[in-house]
Amino acid sequence: MITTSEMILPTHTGRSISSIVPAIVMRQANELVPDEVINSGRVVLLVVDGLGWNQLERNRDRLPCLDSASSTAIVTVAPSTTATALTSLSTGVAPGEHGVVGYKVRTPHGLLNCLRWTIGAAAATFEIPPIDFQPVEPFLGARPPVVTRAEFETTGFTQTHLRNGKFCGWWSPATLVTEIIDQVNRGEPFVYAYYDGLDKIAHVYGLQQHYLDELQFIDALVSRIVDELPDDVTILVTADHGIVEVGGNVIELDSDLVHRTSSTSGEARFLWLHAKNDATQELLEASAVHSDVAWVVGIEQVLDEQWFGPFVTPEARARLGDVALVAREPVALLDPRLPDSPKLVGRHGSLTQEEMLVPFLRFSV
Repeated sequence: MITTSEMILPTHTGRSISSIVPAIVMRQANELVPDEVINSGRVVLLVVDGLGWNQLERNRDRLPCLDSASSTAIVTVAPSTTATALTSLSTGVAPGEHGVVGYKVRTPHGLLNCLRWTIGAAAATFEIPPIDFQPVEPFLGARPPVVTRAEFETTGFTQTHLRNGKFCGWWSPATLVTEIIDQVNRGEPFVYAYYDGLDKIAHVYGLQQHYLDELQFIDALVSRIVDELPDDVTILVTADHGIVEVGGNVIELDSDLVHRTSSTSGEARFLWLHAKNDATQELLEASAVHSDVAWVVGIEQVLDEQWFGPFVTPEARARLGDVALVAREPVALLDPRLPDSPKLVGRHGSLTQEEMLVPFLRFSV
């Protein structure tokens, strides 16, 4: 991984979340997924939303099952946010190629919430077809079972990053395990599963007791998967991002910057500013007002340093802003013109270690 001061930039190869699915589907070992996993017979990949490496390390003494796994830290994508990271996980490519470049993305139709697939309060599936917005085939064209919340089946984001997978909905965490075991018993060589409870708890409560209780619940959940699967199955556990507790540290965008921007996109810890009248340099200079809490980076530097990968499609490039405010301190940067959730305690999206490093755990049953 590349580090700049305290910033971590994704590499998109090697020890990256983008390297996991291609190795499994193509049955080709790489730096992260060794031959013994490829040759084990069957693989279950469980993605735990919000399980950061640093948070796991600080709580290992409470997590006997997760602590027993072979483990290493790997790097997620920029921004370190669910919509972008899960799409890189399932497609095996960087955000510049798949085009889901953030949580809220500017489009000709308006600001698209990529998780809800809405513009404002309105559904956007017809205006912005997911297969056109994100054309890279998930799972390299394979059709593994995807075990995720049942209510996600018809959403735009599911079409974006899980389409063509055999959807297996779970209605409770216990039945998540049931669905995984059922698919393995059917002889499926690869099962993809997703659990989002930890991320929800972190957003609402931060990293305190509720978060710790949820971590211990996940430990027990994984323990049950390990105990009940056949001996020829390898279980991999990873995540999309970590979490930073910001509490009430909410900063409204400077009024002069608001005046200089036509709009903003992204989210509170990776906020894109879109310049009025192509005045990018002036906006970049004015954005230094927030340099005490954020890295202030122009679009040309972002592209030169390949934050979104070595290849950025014209469509993805059009969705990026002109200046990125990337939170360095535990704060949220909000545009006063846009509705947000200022009461969120835990957040993510930035390039700090807390958000960028996620675990890659391996259990051999």
